[in-house]
Amino acid sequence: MTTDFAADAPTRPILSYIRDLPNLCSLAGLGCTLLAIFFLIEGVYAAAMIGMIWAVGFDWADGLIARKMKGRTGADRQFGGTLDLLIDIVSYGVTPALLVLSYGNFHPALLPVAFIMLVFGAIRLSYFNTFGLSNDEKYTGLAIDNNSIFFVFLFMFSDYFGQPVFSIVLAVSGLCLAALNVSQIKTPKLSGNPLNVVLLAAYTFAVSIFFGLRLF
Repeated sequence: MTTDFAADAPTRPILSYIRDLPNLCSLAGLGCTLLAIFFLIEGVYAAAMIGMIWAVGFDWADGLIARKMKGRTGADRQFGGTLDLLIDIVSYGVTPALLVLSYGNFHPALLPVAFIMLVFGAIRLSYFNTFGLSNDEKYTGLAIDNNSIFFVFLFMFSDYFGQPVFSIVLAVSGLCLAALNVSQIKTPKLSGNPLNVVLLAAYTFAVSIFFGLRLF
């Protein structure tokens, strides 16, 4: 894949972009996603939920930091945007799909559900990467980071259901979220508001405590 930006930094080494603070934040979120995936495979769902919500927290923080920083070049911004996009498909596409599969004991019947979640997530991210926000500065379709926020919230109530029933709840929720991701509804850019970032941080700590207590 080639791009046409690159005029302002033609000789920078690839790894030099790690020094960019927003990119470090994005990579920290990727690390949280890796932990979430590991614990989903192991079936330790409380730990996986903590990893998933921290991934969202770092994702929102990197955008806020990037907007506050001065002196970032066009190459910095485009590299960071591409890195963010690639991480998003793992954090908000692969991970929720794996959650549905894992909690359903990897039953083959759940593969179409996971595939739809992945396909619609990829389409949603590609659409935003191509067209950006609408003229009224809103997303077209539900932003895909909301998928993880919703799943983590939903999982707080998993103990009220049996495993087979909650597996169906997760699958149906995944399909509904996927449909909203590619719908024509307009939703605000929540991560662009510093107050929302603070609220998410509070929610992240509360969720971490809630699921942390389940681990012990």
